[in-house]
Amino acid sequence: MHRIEKIYLNDFVERIYNMAFPSATPVRKKKILFIMGSTGSGKTKLSINLGTKFPSEIVNSDKIQVYKGLDIVTNKIPEFERCGIPHHLLGIIDNPDYNFTVDDFCKHALASIDLILENGHLPIIVGGSNNYLKALVEDPKNYFYSKYECCFIWLHVSLPVLFQYLEKRVDEMVDAGFVDEIREAYVPGANYTNGIRRAIGVAEFDQYIQVEKEKHDEAYKEKMLQAAIKRTKENTIKLAEDQHRKIHKLNYELGWGMNIIDSTQVFEAILSEEVYADLYQEIVFKPSMNIVQRFLEESTQQTV
Repeated sequence: MHRIEKIYLNDFVERIYNMAFPSATPVRKKKILFIMGSTGSGKTKLSINLGTKFPSEIVNSDKIQVYKGLDIVTNKIPEFERCGIPHHLLGIIDNPDYNFTVDDFCKHALASIDLILENGHLPIIVGGSNNYLKALVEDPKNYFYSKYECCFIWLHVSLPVLFQYLEKRVDEMVDAGFVDEIREAYVPGANYTNGIRRAIGVAEFDQYIQVEKEKHDEAYKEKMLQAAIKRTKENTIKLAEDQHRKIHKLNYELGWGMNIIDSTQVFEAILSEEVYADLYQEIVFKPSMNIVQRFLEESTQQTV
């Protein structure tokens, strides 16, 4: 849909909303911050950084992180790193086979947003499930444009640089206990198309976990381990490409008007094992903080 068509559609939806809920009192739209980007681009880190500067609560929009368990595999932020910032939709589903749908996400996300706003805090929506985010914002039944004003920050990293970083991150996850988590959750013949088992790494390690249980020499097991790690890296890179393509479409075809923060230099420094804290502050955090500050200070009114 072209941007001009989107504008007309949003105006039409808003007119219908105003007819259904008439009032003569101008009311400010509630403000919501979205932090977007491909997997591994630093969304979680930035959300915590911003959450410590603005009274905020974070809504997870990663469809795999809604499940309990596999914390390393799914890259859930541990409790001690959340700086006391409340998190919503993170590890809320007990059943690993439950199919958490787009409708489920929209229902839970909208309820969380309303609760956060009632608390007088800024909702920060963070995660890489862009089809879910598209449904939340664009589906007319959610009245999103009529109720909320959105600020979108896109953490962009040059894909070749990001791919190198993702390969490095998989190795670090393996060192942190990635394989142990998969081994503990392993179920023979499990369905890898539903629930938490859709997480990258689970299906990729199926053959290796089976080989571990059989009488093979250590050299063969190591070969299978390295093959599983390679598949995990390849599919993580494919995910990052797909997420980048979807975000690009949301921004340039649907007209989301994202604030793009290019953090490629930061990731190049990480890959070179250089000190990057100051670089991160200057290139990512300070510009993002200024964007949010301006967004919150702007006065937007509408009649509802």
